[in-house]
Amino acid sequence: MAFKPTKYQVKCVADGRVCDDSGWMLDFPNSEKPSLIRAIYEKKQLEVKEDQEGLYRFADWLPIKNLLKGCSCPVTYKSDKLANKLGLNNLYITFNGYYPEIGAKMRTCSFKETEAYTVCARLGKEMLDKTMVVSSAGNTARAFAQVCSDNNIKLLLTVPEDNIKALWFEKPLNPCVKLLCTESGSDYFDAINLGNIICEMDDFFAEGGAKNIARRDGMSTTMMSAVTFIGRIPDFYFQAVGSGTGAIAAWEANLRFIDDGRFGSNKAKIYVSQNKPFTPMYDAWKAHSRAMLPYDADQARKDAAEIDAKVLSNRKPPYSLAGGLFDAMVDSDGDFFAVTNEEARKAAEMFEQLEGVDIHPAAAVATASLIQAVDTKQVKTDDIVMLNITGGGEKLFKKQNDVWYLKPDKVFSVNASKDEIKEFVKRSL
Repeated sequence: MAFKPTKYQVKCVADGRVCDDSGWMLDFPNSEKPSLIRAIYEKKQLEVKEDQEGLYRFADWLPIKNLLKGCSCPVTYKSDKLANKLGLNNLYITFNGYYPEIGAKMRTCSFKETEAYTVCARLGKEMLDKTMVVSSAGNTARAFAQVCSDNNIKLLLTVPEDNIKALWFEKPLNPCVKLLCTESGSDYFDAINLGNIICEMDDFFAEGGAKNIARRDGMSTTMMSAVTFIGRIPDFYFQAVGSGTGAIAAWEANLRFIDDGRFGSNKAKIYVSQNKPFTPMYDAWKAHSRAMLPYDADQARKDAAEIDAKVLSNRKPPYSLAGGLFDAMVDSDGDFFAVTNEEARKAAEMFEQLEGVDIHPAAAVATASLIQAVDTKQVKTDDIVMLNITGGGEKLFKKQNDVWYLKPDKVFSVNASKDEIKEFVKRSL
């Protein structure tokens, strides 16, 4: 049976207006203040479609027009050894990565695959002649590159040069995928700026980041996996954040499950974490501030260079706007944690020893924050806890597979002019 596009409308979180999706809507027209938009699905109760591949089993709550090949799904299981070590009776791990032993088969080893397969499935035929631009600190770029390569979708990536070691693949990519970098010493914000300049050109369009409902709802499959496995909404949700988009997505999925009516009416406390010394959202939250605090650009680049979890280094996250991370945490009575590199490394070692698979530095930050919350008794023995392991199994995957690295078509200075950038893109891409 042919797949029928999911039916939904789009709502402005700030003022409640609702309209049909115009196709690639990222903002609501004439909104008086910055706001995310949110998908309102026709089906209020989630029907898990076991006959669909990977995350498309959750298609009822994904804003998609078609299905793409090759997708996997987050896998939730009840922890035994790590739970016992932490003294928790109800620790559920949602694993995003490569761990065939539990059925996890994400080839890029990151939950960013959930974004890429949903965003690309939202594309209408009228957009496939243009090139989608994605800016990333690493894992997102790898996921979009793999999905677009497999499905012949034109993609231009912008990534800091220091992060391109994250762009590994099991085989060479389709030439429809191109890569531009910002120079060594630059950060994610610099890559975003490069992408924005390119999007001013004809035949290129922005993927949209956190503003793209498909990105958030794709990541919300982590919460869908957990809730449908556990049979109820958890009490706590743990994740490390760079932009906070995944945590916003979990909160939004939680609200949908409350409307569903079959999984409880509680809101999981959103417990998120950042990697010291790069902690702009943590600092704002602890100052009880919706607005982000001033952060010198050079200091931010220096701090980003020091953290193990490079993917958590977003200087301009969707924290303050309506429907953003601040609102998610206030509504769920959440909290923020700050984790050192050393704490994260110890947590990663503990996880691998007890759960049997390596995890990414960002996932190690989340695990370390759970350890902090247990030590401070914010989480108690019988609480139902969801730990979102946003990436793992990379060491295992590379042990089983040779890998190939994507090379940049051009590396730009952070001071490169718009004319220089646009001229290169016109001439060479």
